[in-house]
Amino acid sequence: MRRKDHQTPTIQVLERTFALLDVLASRDEPLSLKEISERTGLHPSTAHRILNDLAAGRFVDRPEAGSYRLGMRLLELGNLVKARLDVREAAIAPMRELHKITHQPVNLSMRQGDEIVYIERTYSERSGMQVVRAVGGRAPLHLTSVGKLFLAHDDPARVRAYATRTGLAGHTRNSITDLARLERELALVRATNVARDDEELELGVRCMAAGIFDDQNKLVAGLSVSAPADRLEESWLEKVKATAEQISAELGHRPPQRTERR
Repeated sequence: MRRKDHQTPTIQVLERTFALLDVLASRDEPLSLKEISERTGLHPSTAHRILNDLAAGRFVDRPEAGSYRLGMRLLELGNLVKARLDVREAAIAPMRELHKITHQPVNLSMRQGDEIVYIERTYSERSGMQVVRAVGGRAPLHLTSVGKLFLAHDDPARVRAYATRTGLAGHTRNSITDLARLERELALVRATNVARDDEELELGVRCMAAGIFDDQNKLVAGLSVSAPADRLEESWLEKVKATAEQISAELGHRPPQRTERR
């Protein structure tokens, strides 16, 4: 069975894998190896070998011997993609408006493991920035303003585990490389709901960031403005926060109600 909606892959095993996934996706109930083999045109032994590899990666489930269905790993990956698309769609227009005010790069980033990944960027050639963080680029959590937002939402044990895994390696003389200093920085982030990068990732570049939350009050992304160190203006901070709140509202976030003390 050939896929008609995309170009045929140049690697045969990938073409066969895609065919198997398409067949499994066409039915709600589990399929037998025999039926899968007939519908894909693959020899049973070939289909069985590929399906077993997919099952090892949780892309395919085996509810019982000899039957297969799509696995939960696909749902997990699909949810990640959906979340990114939703955030980007909600963020792009507010990011452009913020860029008009600052005339500096405006970045949208999400956490992936021990790093942030840049998923959208609004900038112009006039910004004067020499270093361009391309969409898809990555950076350590503790060296970036958005990364600090995510670490500030971790409990102390997870922050210590992160420090142990990464060694808190630095990139510049300003980088935070010891746990005690990082914990103090994260306490400030929690108190102010904003985070900064003071030439910690790259010399000559400073950033300020605010968090973006979804309808479950979960931190899903961070919005940051980066600028040459001598051009970052404190007056932008409230605009960054307001823009992040605007994007969060588009995602269905509602700030928790404060209870009045009597």
